[in-house]
Amino acid sequence: MALGLAGCAAKRDRVPDTSPSRKKLIVLPAKTQDPKLKPYVVNGERYYPIPDAEGFVQFGKASWYGKKFHGRPTANGETFDMYKKTAAHKTLPLGTWVRVVNLATKKEIVLRINDRGPFVKGRVIDLSYAAAKEFGLVGPGVAKVKVVALGKEVGTMQSPLGVRPVIEVQDLKHGEFTVQVGAFKDRRNALRLADRLEVIFDYVEISVNEDPDKGMLYRVRVSKSGTLEVAGKVEEKLEQMGFDQAFIVSL
Repeated sequence: MALGLAGCAAKRDRVPDTSPSRKKLIVLPAKTQDPKLKPYVVNGERYYPIPDAEGFVQFGKASWYGKKFHGRPTANGETFDMYKKTAAHKTLPLGTWVRVVNLATKKEIVLRINDRGPFVKGRVIDLSYAAAKEFGLVGPGVAKVKVVALGKEVGTMQSPLGVRPVIEVQDLKHGEFTVQVGAFKDRRNALRLADRLEVIFDYVEISVNEDPDKGMLYRVRVSKSGTLEVAGKVEEKLEQMGFDQAFIVSL
């Protein structure tokens, strides 16, 4: 069992993503051919929803974070600024742009993933205060959303059907993933759970993190997977074992 001793400044794992970049170019259908591929313009750059075969769509709950984390390092090494529109996600590559849709109000926002979290089952994305305010999330605190990964337009291609956008996309389904089974304030409880899980899983880790509200947390995680699909099967196995709060995170 690996026992991680590197503390973090907040509830997120502040470890820069140093995995090799896996990017490729995709030529989209003609702009007038598929209305679902509506572009979003951010700071003069165009971003498109990624086609199904390469894309990433997720449904769940969105929450937000702000003052307690303002000025602390994010997972990609940036300083968290609650007044900038960014977000935290458990698995998407850091730097990925996403479109978040409020399923109740149909309100949308486009922002960049620069942090890890939220470390709560069922919550799929944490918006910064500025993003949450624009999105209408500050008051309710939580909302049901749809998260769609976007690709940046890096050029165009002429075709008989018209101009076709060329977008750059990252591999969203491969990487290094683990499954968090539980988080404890008492280190002994984490060790007891880890001892149980070692009988079943080859890889068991306890990571140590500091939460502004809860203090030191000992997170028990199992398995290392190279794809979200395999990690999902591990998550399902844990749920069947009674660990219904288990969820996938990116290492």
